[in-house]
Parts: sequence; structure tokens; C-alpha cells
Amino acid sequence: MHEQEVADQLKAAGVDMVVSLPCDKNKGFTDLVHHCFRVVDITREEDGVGICAGAYLMGARPVMSIQSSGIGNMLNAMMSLTACYRMPLVILASWRGVDDEKIEAQKPFNTRIPELLRVYDIDCTDVESPDQIPLIGKAVEDAYRDGRISVVLIHPKMWGRSERTDLDYPSRERTVSLNVEKRICQPTMTRLEAIAAMMGTVEDGDIVVSNIGVPSKEVCASDDRPLNFYMLGSYTQATPIALGIALCTDRRVIVVDGDGSLLGSSVFPVIAGEMPSNLTILCVDNGTFGSTGNQINPAYDIVDIGAVAQAFGIPVDTVYDAQGVADAVSRGGMRMVQAMIVPKNSDAKNISYSAVEIRDRFMGAL
Repeated sequence: MHEQEVADQLKAAGVDMVVSLPCDKNKGFTDLVHHCFRVVDITREEDGVGICAGAYLMGARPVMSIQSSGIGNMLNAMMSLTACYRMPLVILASWRGVDDEKIEAQKPFNTRIPELLRVYDIDCTDVESPDQIPLIGKAVEDAYRDGRISVVLIHPKMWGRSERTDLDYPSRERTVSLNVEKRICQPTMTRLEAIAAMMGTVEDGDIVVSNIGVPSKEVCASDDRPLNFYMLGSYTQATPIALGIALCTDRRVIVVDGDGSLLGSSVFPVIAGEMPSNLTILCVDNGTFGSTGNQINPAYDIVDIGAVAQAFGIPVDTVYDAQGVADAVSRGGMRMVQAMIVPKNSDAKNISYSAVEIRDRFMGAL
């Protein structure tokens, strides 16, 4: 009912990207934004936090459009990534559980969201009537001015009986050819050796994003440079951050992620939908949760993360030594380099920079 007015507020506030996961109550708005903005469609809200962070680092002004229940899926990422690095994040949340909600399961979490947000000192704006629509633009401006998270809860009655716009679904006919036959050999390479080989290919303007814990420490030990974005928290968000960066630049973007982290993420279908040609994923695959003590993960000798990526249409190179890493990363293009490594952590030192220092020197170097 008021979809265009909300979109106009976003445009006036300089929004240039919408990260979207639809709600039944705002389906008309979800259709509209695809005509008005660059849209990244996600499958889990948490990945949107990383994508928005990466886009912001590159100077874009994204917002998320989700169902309010998704806030529960993304709260840790909001605090350990967005709030920790003092970045802005605006969430337009279709508020469920209120206004005569018919679905019982929507009520226990959603009705308590304002109280929850107060606990975490997150700005919350309640939009219940048309005269409050300008508050949406103000929320965007305030969040980007102050580097804060802002949640806008939009009542279902604002959308009225939201209906889909006319949409012609494209054909799904295609030929699928997936034949993965390979022998996984016993690894001998360490993570540090793989990372050092990758860093040896990095050129001055390239961007490197590294996962939390030991991977970031080993990237820093290999070659500490301002265009390295070290993660200090937010498990599973390394590749979403890199994706958000890659979508907003022509620079080469390399992300160091782990098999455990990637298996816990929902980012592969999002990457497959976008397929940025400047993104390379270095997956250091040790079959364990490395930074927490190399505990064997559930996929250790069962699931091949490379085959999982290939099933989504992502090209994969599986390599076993430093030269293989260097050669595969140097090929460029959208690909995942699956570096088979042993479960071993180096004694690399902790990152000496604060989250804000990492943010500022990265953005300054751009």
C-alpha cells in the first residue's frame, strides 16, 4: 500500500543496495525494490550482515529488508561484526507477531524485539502509520552518520494486503552436468604455508579478507598490509564480507575461509546468483574447527567442501602444496581454491589492531 513511499525514502537517503529476504507481509515491497535498487537476494539473514559490511567498506550504502524474526538469526553477527567495527547497518524489518498476527509461532520472539534491541543498545524505530514513513529516511541518515545499527519495524498494516506485482518467471530449463570424481589425498601442507603462498600472489591493489581466529593471525604474520581486512568475530561471515566487497569494486578480492565456516554458512547460493568475476575463495580445508583446537568437524572424511561448491556452479581447484595454491589463486576469476591442509595452528601472534583501527586503515587505503 505504501511501498513506493518507503522506496522513495530510501532513495532520498542515498541507499544504493538492498539485501533482501522476503516476508509474506511485504511481498509487494520485495518486488518493488528489484526495480528500484541493486538487490542481493540471500537465503539466511546472518549472511546479509556480512554482505552489508563489505559493501559499506567500499563506500556503498546498503540496507537489509527482512522479516523481523530474522533478527534472531543475525544478532551475534550484528554485535561482533557491525557494532564491534562501528559500521552502520539499517534493517527494514516487516514486523511479525503484532497487529492481530494469526500465526502462533510468530509471537514469542517478535513481540519482544523492542525490548531485546534496548538490551543491546540498538536503535529501533516503529513505523505504524503513513505519517511516520519519513522516519525511515531519518533512520538511514542517522545510522550512516553515527556508524550505528538501526532497526525499522514496519507494521503489517502499513503494507495493507500486500500483493505480488505481475512477474513472468523465466524458464528453469537447463542442462546440469556435474561429475565429481577425485581422490582426496592425505594432506601435508599447513595453513600457514597455504596462506603465505597465497599472499605471495597479492598485488598492491588487491583486497584480502581473512576469517576469525588463526587464519587472520596467519595472514597478518605472512604480510600485514592495510588492504587486509582482519575479522575478529562473526563466525561464517568472512565470505559474505568478501562478496559484499567484490560486488562494489573491480579490484581482485581474495577471502581466506575454512571448510567448517563455509559448511556453516548459507552463502554458496548467493555467490552462485551473483558470480562476481573478481572474487576468489581460498578454503583452507583441514576437516576441523582449527581456531578452537582442531576438533574434527562433522564432515571430516565424509563431505567434500569442493564438491559442495561445485554443485552450486562454483569452479573449484583442489591443491595440496604451496605452488598449487599460488598457481590456482593467480588464475583469477570466480573460483574456490580448496587447499588441503593438516590440522595444525602456527604460533602467529594475535592481531594487534582494534576493530575500528582495522576498519579505518582499510577504508583509508582504498
